[in-house]
Amino acid sequence: MWTMSVQVIVCVRGQGTCGSRNVLFGVVPQRGFCMTAAGTVIDGKVEARRKGKDGSGVRKRGVDGRVRSFEEIPNTGRSGWVNLVKFWREGRFRQLHKHMERTFKNLGPIYREHVGTQNTVNIMLPSDISELFRSEGLHPQRMTLQAWATHRETRQHSKGVFLKNGEEWRTDRLQLNKEVMMSTAVKRFLPLLDEVARDFCQMLRDKVEREGKGEEGRRSLNIDPSPDLFRFALEASCHVLYGERIGLFSSSPSLESQKFIWAVERMLATTPPLLYLPPRLLLLIGAPLWTQHATAWDNIFSHAEARIQRGYQRLSSTLSRGSTVGAAGGQYTGVLGQLMEKGQLSLDLIKANITEMMAGGVDTTAVPLQFALFELGRNPEVQERVRQQVKASWAQAGGDPQKALQGAPLLKSTIKEILRLYPVGITVQRYPIRDIVIQNYHIPAGTAVQACLYPMGRSAEVFNDPQRFDPGRWADGGEGAGFRSLAFGFGARQCVGRRIAENEMQLLLMHILLSFRLSVSSTEDIDTTFTLILQPHTPPRITFTKL
Repeated sequence: MWTMSVQVIVCVRGQGTCGSRNVLFGVVPQRGFCMTAAGTVIDGKVEARRKGKDGSGVRKRGVDGRVRSFEEIPNTGRSGWVNLVKFWREGRFRQLHKHMERTFKNLGPIYREHVGTQNTVNIMLPSDISELFRSEGLHPQRMTLQAWATHRETRQHSKGVFLKNGEEWRTDRLQLNKEVMMSTAVKRFLPLLDEVARDFCQMLRDKVEREGKGEEGRRSLNIDPSPDLFRFALEASCHVLYGERIGLFSSSPSLESQKFIWAVERMLATTPPLLYLPPRLLLLIGAPLWTQHATAWDNIFSHAEARIQRGYQRLSSTLSRGSTVGAAGGQYTGVLGQLMEKGQLSLDLIKANITEMMAGGVDTTAVPLQFALFELGRNPEVQERVRQQVKASWAQAGGDPQKALQGAPLLKSTIKEILRLYPVGITVQRYPIRDIVIQNYHIPAGTAVQACLYPMGRSAEVFNDPQRFDPGRWADGGEGAGFRSLAFGFGARQCVGRRIAENEMQLLLMHILLSFRLSVSSTEDIDTTFTLILQPHTPPRITFTKL
């Protein structure tokens, strides 16, 4: 799930609301800023667009009749290396989401930040994000994780769509979409996810009955579910991508799988500092940070290589018998088998993309599920509302997971609400292909612009009562209009594993709610930390009570 519509005009009817800003790192505040829609630069003026169906428009002129220059955008300090030292010294890498939230409060809805080798413009209002995505072009480009790219280049691995751009990216992505994004593909892999979710809940029921307290059949067990959720996410990913179960719900999971989970966690933890440093230099000097990062990726690729080889052998055996993968016993055999059978991507490209999806599909689903169990546990009324809808839908679906999910839209809303409050990836990046104007500031084509999801999700200017966990806010359009739900990204470049992740999380929550009542001993907010994803500083403990 790498992290990752109606425009929202913050001012009433486009009337700008001006206010002062505090001075931060020596930045002299402008007289004020207006929360207005964005526009396009033509001869230094803001181009007016015709009003669309939503009635929104763009002001012809900026504040005081002119478009302000790129250099006038408020910033957090002009020296990238000084800022990098501050980030290290003050521990901002692990609190980057909170740093962004504070900076928006101090500098307003747009600011520039230069850290090490990285220079970005950060925005958070849906109307501004809308303008950014309108200028992404046919081949949307997001920020390249150079450390990942350097690993592929030095190890002579092909790159998957996550690291590609341009026509090469588009060609590969269109092939992958057929197997992981289209509704026909979802229908094929949904039973595999449902099977793993059912088995997980059976394992959990056995554990509660064996270790829990209370009378038989109604026992309760208070645990940290995070290790089990990581195993669930890995088991589900393997089943969908490779078409095989790896037995992680047994009493003694394999060392190979535990090593893979460790490698993913190490890869995620070492990536953020490498965003701001030149990887080739670190490679040249043998820096421990680079060595740890590269070793983690080597382990991830080794795990994928073994499973892909087994998949290839299964395919060869099936074809030698004159069958096709899709027809083998009438059973769907995973994304890998489908891609190999069709042969439209080379084996190296299949390996690159399957490996990226595996690496991006464990923590990014296991961690939101931790947050979801916690929020449902500390909001029992919401939990019961979702459960009743799930029970009614499950009874009518006759065991069909697709029908069960369709009849329980609150499950999808619960995931959206969790990802609003706790976005896995805290930014979505684009490089506009033309000059644009955001908040009356000129943004040149090719500038790295980040939509900052954590500050947006908790902003009272964007959401009513933003700290409240309320899946109902997404019902019937509601607050879901506009560019407010971007945890999986947007458009052609949205997360390639989105459909797998969404359905995986919904199905597990569905079976858990059918089996258990959730509660927590403390309703205090969870402290969060940022590696490459947002996660709890300490995993929450959940009490599972059998229904």
